[in-house]
Amino acid sequence: MPPPQVVLLIWIITLISVVPLRLMAMPPQSPILCGPTGCKISNSYGKWGDRKDCIAWKVVYPATEEDLRSAVAEAVRSGMKVKVVSKFSHTIPKLACTGANASILISTEKYDSMIDIDVPNMAVTVHSGVPLRNLIDKVEEAGLSLVAAPYWEGVSVGGIISTGAHGSSWWGRGGSVHDHVIGLSLVVPASESDGYAKIITLDGQDPLLDAARVSLGLLGVISKVKLSLEKAFKRSITYNFTGDEGLEHMFMDHANKYEFGDITWYPSKHTAVYRYDSRVPLDTPGNGVFDFLGFQSNSVVVSKSIRAAERALETAGNASGKCLLASTTIAYKKLIANGLRNGLIFTGYPVIGHQGRMQTSGSCLYTSPSRTDQTCAWDPRIDGLSFYESTAIFPARDFGAFVKDVKQLRDQNPQNFCGLDIYNGLLIRFVKGSKAALGQGEDSIVVDFNYYRAGKATTPRLREDVFEEVEQMAFFRHAARPHWAKNRKVAFIGAAGKYPGMAVFLKARQQLDPKGVFSSEWSDELLFGKEGEKGDGCALEGLCICSEDRHCSPGNGYFCRPGLVYKEARVCRFERSS
Repeated sequence: MPPPQVVLLIWIITLISVVPLRLMAMPPQSPILCGPTGCKISNSYGKWGDRKDCIAWKVVYPATEEDLRSAVAEAVRSGMKVKVVSKFSHTIPKLACTGANASILISTEKYDSMIDIDVPNMAVTVHSGVPLRNLIDKVEEAGLSLVAAPYWEGVSVGGIISTGAHGSSWWGRGGSVHDHVIGLSLVVPASESDGYAKIITLDGQDPLLDAARVSLGLLGVISKVKLSLEKAFKRSITYNFTGDEGLEHMFMDHANKYEFGDITWYPSKHTAVYRYDSRVPLDTPGNGVFDFLGFQSNSVVVSKSIRAAERALETAGNASGKCLLASTTIAYKKLIANGLRNGLIFTGYPVIGHQGRMQTSGSCLYTSPSRTDQTCAWDPRIDGLSFYESTAIFPARDFGAFVKDVKQLRDQNPQNFCGLDIYNGLLIRFVKGSKAALGQGEDSIVVDFNYYRAGKATTPRLREDVFEEVEQMAFFRHAARPHWAKNRKVAFIGAAGKYPGMAVFLKARQQLDPKGVFSSEWSDELLFGKEGEKGDGCALEGLCICSEDRHCSPGNGYFCRPGLVYKEARVCRFERSS
């Protein structure tokens, strides 16, 4: 018989399968908490990579562009640092942290009133604080569609642009939202004679626009964004669950054949899920919705129970239990088409629906005032799911070699990858080459993978060495670039040298913010990718690459060792004592 914690997890998944769809949830908590001594900023997961708090002196909530300009002017006049945070705060690295006590946080939560649609010219201009869902719904009402969007809709327009958020496409302008930007305005520091802050407008002819497309919040505060649109259309989606044979060769044809296609790879199960996702005419029958399983509301009891059971599997070192859970999870995703619905439920492929209902999701965001028993599964208030999210971006020509390396590592012991396949395996998406200075200079493959994060920084993880080796394979052996809004600290080592447009971006930063009002030690850490000092246990949370055993957890049997396939990797591996 399987161990009790596995039985519990199977029961939980069975329970989820009969819970009514589209449950309303408790709203996510604000990322900002203020008290008598200042304000603390967090991300939506409730903890940063180093688990240390970020503090600011005060927070302001501008509602107009002049409010925004005045806030920046006050900071510049007072010699304070400035950082911008959205209503959602989903950036995993500390881009929203000032690193200084004398600092102001500007929240764009209330800067969301403008959505100006120019139907004849198929464009829309919005305030940077506008939530993605609000924008999409308004655009669709006008008979138009926003072509590119990230899969998670709990983001603001300014946040999307700042961090290089994307969907999946090599077609047209591509899957990155910033490549659909045709103009924007920024609030930047200014001289005393100019009122300490000014608004600049960048259009398609301005050389600064390519630096500002992905700005990481370092050039100023994005005020307005102008995006290109297209005539409204529908999409047709089919998931094909099949073997992973030939994946290292087939990904290119898949991207070229399907405008919005992606691939989810479950290495432990030798399974690849090809998403056949194409544009179809607006008059094609179908009113489907994509409500991704991972972004749906979950019972607090279920989320807490899943976390408790996974923790028990970790503590017991039970890889077999994780593999059984992975099999059950993948089977359930196949049964419900990963959240696709033809109407109230999934009844069969293809699922056809309007672009605005198929391109992004996040139903756990939406609230009923009286509901406190449903949340997003990772809500930090409930001790729910806690995980790392690593995202590597490969030039298309190099991705096949990475797949081969992962397969070679997998084949040594497929159980090693079950902890990854519990979440979402390796999600493979496609982004087109971009002119953005901090964007992708050529057609690229984006790979996301999530995996368990322990409750304490000093607690090692089951099969930790395998995920660290995959991480180091990606970023160092194959020189993948890190996604700016995701990843652990080690992913950013050497990042500056991987972006040919870095010099252009740094020149723009010097021009627009010469005194570094919007920069901090944290943003410099990302941009310039220096590893920093190493301490005991630093490798456990990706704060360093181990070079000594003490960087792992020798007291728990985890020692610094070479990789199994990528021999230059240095990972924390569990070794039983003799």
